[in-house]
Amino acid sequence: MKLVFPTIEYKEKALDFINEFYIYNSPINGTGSLDNYLKEASYEAWLNKVIKDIDMANIPLNRVPALTYFYVREEDDKIIGMINLRLALTDFLRTSGGHVGYCIRPTERRKHYATSMLEEALKIYDMLGIKEVIVTCDKGNPASSGVIKNCRGVFEEEFFSDYFKVVIQRYVIKR
Repeated sequence: MKLVFPTIEYKEKALDFINEFYIYNSPINGTGSLDNYLKEASYEAWLNKVIKDIDMANIPLNRVPALTYFYVREEDDKIIGMINLRLALTDFLRTSGGHVGYCIRPTERRKHYATSMLEEALKIYDMLGIKEVIVTCDKGNPASSGVIKNCRGVFEEEFFSDYFKVVIQRYVIKR
């Protein structure tokens, strides 16, 4: 397994990845808004957004710099997951969204891919000197809270989010 920065060569695989969520009627998180761009624009427009997300000098005031990766199985080059790494936090992200968003395609869940993907992502935060990584999840998603705990996440609090309309659990992974 490896983290792969999105390119045009992954277009069809990315479309297949997102379509699987629709087929299984599964929520989509942690894709750096790929699903929204595919509805409203194009994969190519999303690639431009992913590049702009790392242009720290020109990030709009309401956004934060971020890195988005595909999590690819090397033997068949299939996108198994996606992860979005925020490199800074707004007040909203500090409390409700965290540094990390991620997802695993429905047919590949319960195989520990999310834990290994998050562990790989934490190495990027180590390189950047980010010592406390905030990760949140819905209380109703025990699989995600298990992934966070597997990566040494320490529970801090839970609260009802007016924005998401669910109870959010907030964890911190100290590096």
